[in-house]
Amino acid sequence: MLIIKTKIVYAFLVCLLACTNFLTAQENKKVKHPNVVFIICDDLNDAIEGLGGHPQAITPNIDKLMNRGVRFANAQANVPICGPSRAALWSGLAPTTTGYYGYKQQQNHWRKNTVLKNTVTLFEQLTRNGYNVYATGKIHHNGHEDRSIFENEDGTSGFKVEPSFGPYPWDGNPATNNVNDRGVTHPNMPEAMWGGNVWKSFGPIKDLSNTMKGKGSWLYNHDEGVFRVKNETDMDLMPDERCVVYTKEILEKEHEKPFFMAVGFNRPHAPMYAPQKYFDMFPLETLKLPKYLKNDLDDCASIYKGRKDLGDGGIGFSSYKGYYKHGGEETLLKWTQAYLACVAFVDEQIGEVLDAIEKSPYADNTLIVLTSDHGYQMGEKEYMFKNSLWEESARIPFVVAGLNAAEGKECTSPISLIDVYPTILDYCNVDTNPNANGNKKVLDGHSLQPLITNPKAGKWAGKPYAVTAIASSEVLQKNEPGKIKDQHFSIRSEQYRYILYRNGEEELYDHTNDPYEWKNIASDASYAKVKIQMKKYAKEAKEE
Repeated sequence: MLIIKTKIVYAFLVCLLACTNFLTAQENKKVKHPNVVFIICDDLNDAIEGLGGHPQAITPNIDKLMNRGVRFANAQANVPICGPSRAALWSGLAPTTTGYYGYKQQQNHWRKNTVLKNTVTLFEQLTRNGYNVYATGKIHHNGHEDRSIFENEDGTSGFKVEPSFGPYPWDGNPATNNVNDRGVTHPNMPEAMWGGNVWKSFGPIKDLSNTMKGKGSWLYNHDEGVFRVKNETDMDLMPDERCVVYTKEILEKEHEKPFFMAVGFNRPHAPMYAPQKYFDMFPLETLKLPKYLKNDLDDCASIYKGRKDLGDGGIGFSSYKGYYKHGGEETLLKWTQAYLACVAFVDEQIGEVLDAIEKSPYADNTLIVLTSDHGYQMGEKEYMFKNSLWEESARIPFVVAGLNAAEGKECTSPISLIDVYPTILDYCNVDTNPNANGNKKVLDGHSLQPLITNPKAGKWAGKPYAVTAIASSEVLQKNEPGKIKDQHFSIRSEQYRYILYRNGEEELYDHTNDPYEWKNIASDASYAKVKIQMKKYAKEAKEE
């Protein structure tokens, strides 16, 4: 009898110890002020396994992160172009609140906007509440930086490594040393297609001397000088690689305060240059084009088919038809190869950051977020750019791992980038009303923590839809907010995408039966009730 009682007591103690260890592990996950590493790529679409993107994409490190956390398969950009997307991300305010839709974004700085100039950014709210903030690379749209938001309480700046879309090919002529005309095309490209515009260029980084008779070179941004490249193993660090170096430096430091680290990678943004080894991963003879439908624009809204109503003054990049004109599918394959090469390149940089986190003292108390500012169309609907309201442009990769995140799970609830700000504040136990003493604007998004913890059944405060908007060509004075009635909107629910253009034209797509948005069913009577509901959502989004 004594032996039996002893065994019972022993079993009880083992069970108690296991429970204690479990509870301790759970408490460790509930860190009061965790660190955050936020990785944002530029122009990265769904060319990732698990998101329905290009089937030949090679992204082992992003895949690894998705296996460790939650991938949001229905995440949307609030504006699918750099400037306003990043303004919404870091302010937590939707363009319907700020009027900042991206009209001629180069000329209209987000900090000159009547609402955004008085808005507390995520970085500032964290530093005001005991955090140190660090950032590197492309955090804002180029030329729209506000370095003051990275200043920590001790007066030091947490920012290092300026964003750069280089290296660019250059012919050695000082007169052509500017960002829009480097005076030389890459050997991979048809001269007629290039047309002297560096933003259309792509190809592997290699010696240009044979092409330029000894005068060819590579440059960083025009004020940073020559990018030295001797061969594949002997070249200067790419700008994104510089960002990795700084990120590792921060992760290797001993921190007295919790920290927020933002890593802004430029790739796969154009001009799409990367070392040759990444191009070799995608042999042209076996490469597939993205799925597209010929004449896919036939049932789309007339106001937008020609891209004549975009507020940035045009598409800013060659259309699909333009590529066919200068080489057809052969040229499109080369462009696709370059895009996937740059995705593979940036995936490797992401892997370096993830490895650094794992090796650091902060591996167990750090939340990791990976996303992009918007997607990118690779020929779908005869379009090769961003700034459209269709799926490939509006949808973004979005992955969260660490702390209490579910592992290897998918969430299909529609979310958007304005949800990042309240999510970070929620995890960091920081006041979620940053503008209370300023412009009084309440954050438009909602914390994703319930969905991160329970992707299928988590209850969160967000709407059953996400909103994406783009600026129209309606003329605005410099820094004037755009009126809601003049813009174009997309409403993305779990199953449908509804697009309402400013002239009343509509598009409706059922993603259950039409994941590539090939059939506009806005005039289909059998979807009349669905369209009424989606239109109500659009009205609601505009009025909030």
